[in-house]
Amino acid sequence: MYYPMYFDPTYILVLIGVIICLVASAKMNATFSKYSRIRNHSGMTGREAAEVILHRVGIYDVRIEHVSGRLTDHYDPTSKVLRLSDATYNSTSVAALGVAAHECGHAMQHATAYAPLRFRGALVPVANFGSAIAWPLILVGLFLTGNTSSLILNLGILAFSLAVLFQLVTLPVEFNASNRAVRVLGSSGLLYPEELQDTRKVLTAAALTYVAGAASAILQLLRILLLTSDRRD
Repeated sequence: MYYPMYFDPTYILVLIGVIICLVASAKMNATFSKYSRIRNHSGMTGREAAEVILHRVGIYDVRIEHVSGRLTDHYDPTSKVLRLSDATYNSTSVAALGVAAHECGHAMQHATAYAPLRFRGALVPVANFGSAIAWPLILVGLFLTGNTSSLILNLGILAFSLAVLFQLVTLPVEFNASNRAVRVLGSSGLLYPEELQDTRKVLTAAALTYVAGAASAILQLLRILLLTSDRRD
């Protein structure tokens, strides 16, 4: 049954997704803040650690730059630039080294042509387009009738599914980057074993935000399928 937009019980799925994301974000912020107060034994900054890690694995063509913000760290494969945020670049905390190493993990993936990373990169334009066009198509389809309605609704669902697929592909990419980070931090001796455990907690909390994002996207897709089920039958 299709419900009017002003009385839509499927909004509970959206609410569940929002709650999941808020809990994951709060967990990440709390964990990062806690371990940002613990200095690593070497006193090395996030930038210095990133340089050591990249050189250790034979990567010399990636620049390391500072970017404003908190936890805005990312690796840009197009320009081969690793950007570290205010909370990471000059910080000597175990949390900063973990985040810096995680971004180095993405640089390692790029250097070795890691398949899920390449697939995610190829999905970016279609996922962005899909997320932008999905709801307009769905709303138009709900106001039409007959075969035209079904066709437009199916196109909207397909478009949104591409955005969901991007979220799902992101999971192995992020988990793999964190695993690479933990391995290189351990093998290089940049962190003591107990520091490595603290860093692992930070990276696990960060990974949960991606899991939450994927779960929220799946719930949104389920909502769309419920809203449009009668029209597509």
